[in-house]
Amino acid sequence: MKDLSNKRVAALLSGGVDSSVAVALLVEQGVRPDLWYIQIGPDRDQTDFTCTIEEDLEMARAVAYKYGLPLQVIDLHKDYWEKVVDYTMSRVRAGLTPNPDVMCNRLIKFGVFDERVGKDYDIIATGHYATTEEEVVEVSGNDNGNGNENHSSAATNLSTIKEGNNSSTCQLVNSSTRQLTWLCTSPDPVKDQTDFLAQLQPWQLQKACFPIGHLPKAEVRAIAEREHLLAAHRKDSQGICFLGKIDYNNYIRKFLGEQPGQVIDRKTGRVLGMHRGLWFHTIGQRKGLGFGGGPWYVVEKDMERNILWVVNGYDPIESYSDHFRITAPHWLTIDPFCYAMSPSNAPSPTLSMTIKIRHTPDFCPAEVRLLPNGDLDIHTERPLQGVAPGQFGVLYDTQKHRCYGSGELRIGEFN
Repeated sequence: MKDLSNKRVAALLSGGVDSSVAVALLVEQGVRPDLWYIQIGPDRDQTDFTCTIEEDLEMARAVAYKYGLPLQVIDLHKDYWEKVVDYTMSRVRAGLTPNPDVMCNRLIKFGVFDERVGKDYDIIATGHYATTEEEVVEVSGNDNGNGNENHSSAATNLSTIKEGNNSSTCQLVNSSTRQLTWLCTSPDPVKDQTDFLAQLQPWQLQKACFPIGHLPKAEVRAIAEREHLLAAHRKDSQGICFLGKIDYNNYIRKFLGEQPGQVIDRKTGRVLGMHRGLWFHTIGQRKGLGFGGGPWYVVEKDMERNILWVVNGYDPIESYSDHFRITAPHWLTIDPFCYAMSPSNAPSPTLSMTIKIRHTPDFCPAEVRLLPNGDLDIHTERPLQGVAPGQFGVLYDTQKHRCYGSGELRIGEFN
């Protein structure tokens, strides 16, 4: 854990085991954080949500009482529905597959919360499974302040400091060095949540602290039992951030309604039936299509003609892709194409990285080419199933350790 000496810390407490143990570890390190519970619930007349606010608050209050810490509740209900739900519906309406959990971290937990109260704190601690590292780099004489530091082995002092003090993701340490903060993976590959944090703004990453990020889930549970925390045996939360398990189709239907269209077999051209709206489906979907003779996989959503294209089989080749695009990549710390400059100080046009296209422990090696418009042309080492436009492609170094950033997936248009 980073050095929090003389830092004012706000800890976001959800009532789950992870955030509860995060608080326990902070206290163990001599830190006395202020605890905050973000309250968000179903909107207006929603009745199909599994709402656990009262139970969550009971767990949170138990943690506060145990450690003698102040707990405050902040209502960000309106902000969530205006920001995260608006993002979700705009993407769904365009035929894309959104990830509201990613944007909830950026817009709510590290966004609106910081605007309201987090600005009064040096650190915002959460129960995410992720770590951070700091790297001090030597700035070349021709650095123009745009992050184009010289990182060649001859000119760079690569002094990596894990979890040290950080006041900026690109802090000027002295006249010739800069300090970078990197988002790094958890040693627990199944629980790693860097993909959910890969859209954070650099200043948000600078303030973030992940006390349990270096631990496997089993050890987190063991600490909870040792500390006699009420959440020790509580199941992990499921479903959409803050909303839990919901009927997703009803959730979408409330905002967008229905728009029936044909479902067509890509191989034969046969019309299998009708869908109720392309926004109820995602690329790679296999369950819930309702047609006999399956399994059927969704391979394309034709928004112009309102056609859902599917293929038949247990592992059809049409459901895989090894070539796709990331649009408008968001870099957490520094543009890796500048970070890996050639000796001529020109950004490298192609880099070797690893990539995730969904929340999974599996990384795939990929060659990533920078396109003239700033998008990224991705060639993966092996075909990946269900490359869904709108989902986030998350990019890491070849060691699967440092997370560079992420961007929305797209198919085609590689010029």
